Amino acid sequence: MDTDFAAFVESRQHRLLRSAYLVCGDHHLAEDLLQGALVKLALRWNRVREGDPEAFLRTVMYRDAVSWWRRFRREDLSAAPPDRTGDRDDLPNRLVFEAALRRLPPRQRAVLVLRYFDDLTEARTAEILGVTVGTVKSQANAALRKLRELAPELGEMVGKG
Repeated sequence: MDTDFAAFVESRQHRLLRSAYLVCGDHHLAEDLLQGALVKLALRWNRVREGDPEAFLRTVMYRDAVSWWRRFRREDLSAAPPDRTGDRDDLPNRLVFEAALRRLPPRQRAVLVLRYFDDLTEARTAEILGVTVGTVKSQANAALRKLRELAPELGEMVGKG
């Protein structure tokens, strides 16, 4: 195994796993998503290592996530909508935020994770997702508006977009 590749993975794996989790909302799927992206990076390591391997890895990870969503999109066919009347004041903001984040459409969720969690520019986010900067801006705006609707108790944590 290439020691440069191992060092690269070791130095970034925890942050990348958190990003993957925020994008897909499931710990096991996040591990699978990251592992699959790391395999693709390992196969191309000699070509990518001198450039920006983390950018390559993030691009693969987010594009694979979108592919999964398209392939496994499912409807919830329950007879009644879930009960949302319970008092959520006792839940930490993080849990409320994660629950609201999971209810966003996949592209909006990916835009928010890339822009605000991974702290990437609009241009870099657009490049990773294969969309225009205008799409990133509009998706971020729509996602923040939806988060404010889904979790008004978060207040300023969600911001004004």
